[in-house]
Amino acid sequence: MNRVSAPQSEAAKVSGNGGRSLLLAFVRWNTNWTEALDQWLPLQLRLDGHQEFKKKLLPPLLLPGSKVYDLGGGSQPSVSLKTKSDLALTVVGLDISEDELKAAPVGIYDQTVVADLCTYRGAGDGDLVVCQATLEHVRDTAGAMRAIASCLKPGGRAAIFAPCRNAAFARLNLLLPQELKRRLLYALFPHKAEGHDGFPALYDNCTPRDIEQLSLRNGLAVEQAFTYWRTSYFMILVPAYLLWRIWQRLAFYAVGRQAAESFCFVLRKRDR
Repeated sequence: MNRVSAPQSEAAKVSGNGGRSLLLAFVRWNTNWTEALDQWLPLQLRLDGHQEFKKKLLPPLLLPGSKVYDLGGGSQPSVSLKTKSDLALTVVGLDISEDELKAAPVGIYDQTVVADLCTYRGAGDGDLVVCQATLEHVRDTAGAMRAIASCLKPGGRAAIFAPCRNAAFARLNLLLPQELKRRLLYALFPHKAEGHDGFPALYDNCTPRDIEQLSLRNGLAVEQAFTYWRTSYFMILVPAYLLWRIWQRLAFYAVGRQAAESFCFVLRKRDR
């Protein structure tokens, strides 16, 4: 029996790897076509909100000697060890998962806090709060915004990036079972297994209008606000891409920036 079962096991592995390779090749072919089609659209519709946040919006806010609260960064902190060292930053990492914080690069956090962002209350000593791709995962965004404000000293700033609840992919996310979503995500987008994309998303009050209103209630003035209209989720299949872009434009004409795929805010805590 052992002589027969071993070859069968190897054959199953080869078959499985071959099927996965074909799937990924199919995804790449479709992605190449959708990327080409996207080049015909205005630049504003082609900007990746998450990349814009990490490469353009956040760096100017990292001032030398600042105390930075990274809320929800966990194993994927918002600043690198090199940036921390170069700018002499003090970085506090807060996450609901102790395991996530322990998995972060050694030395990136000067202090770690295991807490639920929705109920956390800070010391009001932060120069900058970074909340990157976290608000969509919390159960009480109003509580999370209070926590963000509580971490900042007067004049301190918060940089927020989040996907929008009204985006088509977010609505699908809310409908599908979590385990099915996770399997599909990692099969079609293997690189997303390294980030926060596999965690349950709830999208409570996660729209540009809601975040702006919650900011004002917590003494946070809006300095910058951006909406973005690109996501990778529908780029893997040409028909899905075409339907998504058409739906997106119709939604924009109906509800404006509330139909965005994602958004960023830079907020400033008012002086008291």
